[in-house]
Amino acid sequence: MEKYQFVVIGGGISGVTCVESIATFNPTAQILLLTGTPLIKAITNYVKLTKFLEEFDIEEKPFNYLAEQYSNLIIKNKVVERLDTDKQIIFCMDNSQIQYDQLCICTGARPKLLANSNPYVLGIRDTETVESFQKKLTSAKQILIVGNGGIATELVYEIEHCSVIWAIKDEHISTTFFDEAAARFFLDRIEIVKEQQKLNEKRQKYEITEIPSELQNNHTTSLKICGGALGPDWATGRSMKGALSEPRQVHIEYQVEVKNILTPELYQKRTSTTENLQLSEEHIPWPVYVELTNGKIIGCDFVVSAIGVTPNVETFLQSANFKLGTDGGLLVDERMCTSIKNIFACGDVCSAGWTLTEQWFQMRLWSQARQMGHYAGKCMLAYANNQQDSLTMDFCFELFAHTTKFFNMKVVLLGRYHENDMKKYENLIRMTPGVEYIRVTLKDGRVHGCVFIGDTELEETFENLILNQIDVSSYGETLLDPNIDIADYFD
Repeated sequence: MEKYQFVVIGGGISGVTCVESIATFNPTAQILLLTGTPLIKAITNYVKLTKFLEEFDIEEKPFNYLAEQYSNLIIKNKVVERLDTDKQIIFCMDNSQIQYDQLCICTGARPKLLANSNPYVLGIRDTETVESFQKKLTSAKQILIVGNGGIATELVYEIEHCSVIWAIKDEHISTTFFDEAAARFFLDRIEIVKEQQKLNEKRQKYEITEIPSELQNNHTTSLKICGGALGPDWATGRSMKGALSEPRQVHIEYQVEVKNILTPELYQKRTSTTENLQLSEEHIPWPVYVELTNGKIIGCDFVVSAIGVTPNVETFLQSANFKLGTDGGLLVDERMCTSIKNIFACGDVCSAGWTLTEQWFQMRLWSQARQMGHYAGKCMLAYANNQQDSLTMDFCFELFAHTTKFFNMKVVLLGRYHENDMKKYENLIRMTPGVEYIRVTLKDGRVHGCVFIGDTELEETFENLILNQIDVSSYGETLLDPNIDIADYFD
C-alpha cells in the first residue's frame, strides 16, 4: 500500500493551489494529488491588484505541467470510492489503496439541475458542460435560462443569434451581486449587440478529456465525475452563437420559478387557456416546454439550469460522520479542519464554520477557492509539524474582495456590498449611464461595503476605508464627488 504525508483530492482551483502551497513551503514533503479527470486547473497570469483584490487566468493543463514544477509532487488520475478515516486509508475505484497522514478534500461542487435525467436540461459548471452547451446552441433558435447568479448573467450577455428567455425568481437581475439600481444600470446593455472581441484578446486554453472507460462503467458507484469549476473570463474567446439570423433578443420573466418541464406530448394535452411565451416564431413544436409559476408555458430548444451548486460530499458522507454546514458543505474551522481528525477541506466543497469577521463572508467563487487552497496547505503543514497553535488566520479572510466582469464591464465587490437594511445602513450612489456605477454602503458613518462597476479606480482607497473603519460621516455625499480625489484625504 502506498503512503504519503499529504494527499489532496481534487484537481480544481482549490486542490491545485493547496498542493502548490505545501510543495512551496516544504520542498521535501511527500505529496499526492488525486484527480478524477486527466487535466488539472492551473492559475496563470496572477496579478495582485490591491492587498485583497487579485486577478488571474485559469487554464486546464496536463499533469506534467504541475509535476515538472514540484519534484516532490505526484499526480494520479484516480477516483475515490470511500475512506477509512480510522486507519487513514483512501479506497479508489481501481481497487488501489492509499494511506495518508494528512488529507485535504477539494472536490468542489456540481450544478443543481431542474431535472437530473432530462437531455434538454443542461447545467454549466466545468469545461465539459460548456462544450456541450456550445454544441447544442449552434442549432438552437430559442432557449430558456433559469437562475440569477453569475453564470446566468454572463450567458445572457454572451449568447448571440438566439432568442433568450431569462427566468428569475427575484424582482431584478443578478441579485447575487447587485442591488436594483445596479441591475437597472445593466439592463440597457442586455439589448446591445455584443462588442466584437479584439483580435489580440487573451483566450482561455481548454481541452475536453474522456473519462477512462473503466471508471465510467464501474458499477459500484453512480458518482458523476466533474472537472474543476470554471474560472474568470470563462466565456472569453468562445463562440456562443445560435441558429437565428438576428443578432440577439432577450426577454426577462421576473419573480417566477419552474413549475413543470413538459415533453411535446404532455404539452399538447394541456388546455389552450395557458399562455405560451415564445420570441421566435420558428421551430414549432419545440423539443421541450417549461411551465412557469406565473402560468406561462415556454417552448424552447433546451433549458440552462443555473440555479446554484451543491457541494460534492456524498462519497465522504458514506465513509464518516462529517459535520456539515447549513449549505451542505463539509464544515471546517478556522484552520480548515473538518470534524474528522487529520482531514481538511477547502474550496466549494467546504462551509466556513468559524466566527467570521464583519467584512467577510463565504461565496463560492474562484478567488476564494484559490485563497482557501493556499491557506489549507499552510494549515496541513502546521499540523504535520505540531505547530498548529502558532497558526494565524490568513488576512484574506478579513475582507470580502472580488473582481470580475459582467456585460463586458469591470466589477469590483468589497466587504458587505449587498446589505440593504436601510434601518442599519446608508447607501451613497453615483452613476453615469453606460459608464460607471458606484455604491458605497455606510454603517454608523463608516464604510462597510462597495460595488464598483466600470473603471472607477476607487477600489484601493475604499478597501482601506473598510479595513480601517475611519469615520467618513463628515464628508457626506462629497465622498463620491468625481471632482474630488478622495484618495488624497486618506493617504
